[in-house]
Amino acid sequence: MDTRLQELTDWVRQFPGFDQASAEPVSGDASFRRYFRVWRNNSTSTPVIVMDAPPEHEDCGPFVAIATHWHRQGIDVPEILQQNLQRGFLLLEDLGDHLMLGQLDNDSADRLYRGALRELVDIQKATPPADYPLPPYDQALLDREMALFPDWLLEKQLGMELSNGERCLLDTAFAFLRESALAQPEVTVHRDYHSRNLLVRPGTDRPGVIDFQDAVSGPVTYDAVSLLKDCYIEWPEPKVAEWLEFFRQLSLDAGLHKADPETFRQWFELMGMQRHLKASGIFARLAIRDGKTGYLNDIPRTVGYLISASSRQPALRHFHEWLLEGVMPVVEQKLGTPSDTEL
Repeated sequence: MDTRLQELTDWVRQFPGFDQASAEPVSGDASFRRYFRVWRNNSTSTPVIVMDAPPEHEDCGPFVAIATHWHRQGIDVPEILQQNLQRGFLLLEDLGDHLMLGQLDNDSADRLYRGALRELVDIQKATPPADYPLPPYDQALLDREMALFPDWLLEKQLGMELSNGERCLLDTAFAFLRESALAQPEVTVHRDYHSRNLLVRPGTDRPGVIDFQDAVSGPVTYDAVSLLKDCYIEWPEPKVAEWLEFFRQLSLDAGLHKADPETFRQWFELMGMQRHLKASGIFARLAIRDGKTGYLNDIPRTVGYLISASSRQPALRHFHEWLLEGVMPVVEQKLGTPSDTEL
């Protein structure tokens, strides 16, 4: 018996109009959180979402603080209707089911990406919540994230035994990427701003935004990389360059940086490498530790991004060659080739 679900249902039924409500599963995510949809007794009314975040695994405090603050600043995050932080239950505005990933095609992409980039600039301009100062995306966090790549992907998932020379190669590359990230202007960073965390809604090109509880203060290009070099879908380079320049100009006009196109693109490329090192390691960890093996399908594409970006960096030539000749063949042997998702 799912005792958490029964507790959640009993909690919802205490609110006016929900005394007969039952919870229908919507989705889980890469954490321990689960989401359910419930209707008021009048089933023709707009439903709401219940988030189940077991307190022993998830702290709802950051989600509540950020959601409340961003909602007041006009960012399209779900409004919090009811909360019980001790039990890990939240009743939220329902932003719908239409994830951006499932709505993207060659006809819709330009409109949806430009809308998402406009929303991103509003997020970047947002001040930190008074009751929850955003953690810094500092050296320690950058290093912990990049370490996921050798620890979880290379060694645990792929079974590679790294030599001292390979570890030195990784250390040199990590230092280069860290220096670039820390040199960028700091803004509010969603930290997981991609097509599975953005919801397309009728009547607007700007998305509903979810999964923002890990927000930090950090590099101006981080969320743009998450969106434009998405681990779940790949676009041709000319389109990425076009959208990136659109975002650079928007964020420049908003006073978030003073970078020219070449500098901004370099920030973007190196930030992308840091993110994809992290993401590929997380995908492996989700499979090994949490049994969520579906994410393994996204590793070849994510490592492909690393190879492509490093090929444009003379300072990372040896790292690029190692990825191409030493890592990708093992990835393809054990996990397959990048899926045919480039549009």
